[in-house]
Amino acid sequence: MSDTDSLLFANEAFYRAFADRDVEAMADVWSRERPVSCLHPGWGPLFARSEVISSWAAILSSPDAPKIRFFNPRAQIYGEVGTVICFERLQGGVLVATNIFVREGSVWKMIHHQGGATSTAAPLAEAPGGAIH
Repeated sequence: MSDTDSLLFANEAFYRAFADRDVEAMADVWSRERPVSCLHPGWGPLFARSEVISSWAAILSSPDAPKIRFFNPRAQIYGEVGTVICFERLQGGVLVATNIFVREGSVWKMIHHQGGATSTAAPLAEAPGGAIH
């Protein structure tokens, strides 16, 4: 598997954990070795891993947890750091997300997620393999 493919796989694992409301899988996506941060839409910034994982536990355990699909992921690799920018489709509309990963051994681990509003029209077609139902 290429570096880009493994980065996209890590990104998909993040959205699979979100869609499945799987707190353990979500915790596994995030780095345990590096500082992490997260900016949920409408929230203040979270910086400690414990805060980030607690926020996801609260979101994923809520009966009102949003259903999510992601699409049009674009990966870039800068040595040991990789980014994926993609669109997120939720019940309330479309967001754009920035996901930053760092290589830990042979695995990409998330160190930052930010989802927010976009004025850019999202592509109409979802990329094959990029949609999580």
